[in-house]
Amino acid sequence: MKEIALHLLDIVQNSVTAGAGHVNITFDLGADGMLSMTVEDDGRGMSKEFVQSVQSPFVTTRSTRKVGLGIPLLMQNAMLSGGDVHIDSEQGKGTTITARFGTRSIDCLPLGDLASTMASIVMGSPDKPEFSLTCRSPKGEMSFSTEEIRPVLEGVSLAEPGVVQWIKESLEEEITPILGGIMQ
Repeated sequence: MKEIALHLLDIVQNSVTAGAGHVNITFDLGADGMLSMTVEDDGRGMSKEFVQSVQSPFVTTRSTRKVGLGIPLLMQNAMLSGGDVHIDSEQGKGTTITARFGTRSIDCLPLGDLASTMASIVMGSPDKPEFSLTCRSPKGEMSFSTEEIRPVLEGVSLAEPGVVQWIKESLEEEITPILGGIMQ
């Protein structure tokens, strides 16, 4: 994967597949240049043994192929930048994955187009789960939630092209002052 936003897409897809009702996404950029990406869901969770084994590219829950590269690649990319990945999961309660990236490292992936990625995530699962995004840096904080915008849309689907475009443009406007310019 060539962008952190693509890793986000992969992890969120795992949350959707796990039957999550809520997926909370947080990007937190510290003054020290460390960027934390956290994806927390209330899906079916994983056993401790599976959490340990999921770090191998030869473990996957998919039946269409025998390898699962998402988490191993995330771990590799985080570690190359001086960061790490932590997975906390409990069966029946959900999973939290936190990846930290050293943005000052030449080996750190660019953030990518987070606004478009979030719009795609919402469009791909417009009914369930509910998604929230929070971005923080020394420059400020923003938040977005599908639960908050649903009532305003009065029954219009989140997958409607005009709604998707509005989500993308609104997120770009809010994310850029907070995370923009740090990782292009």
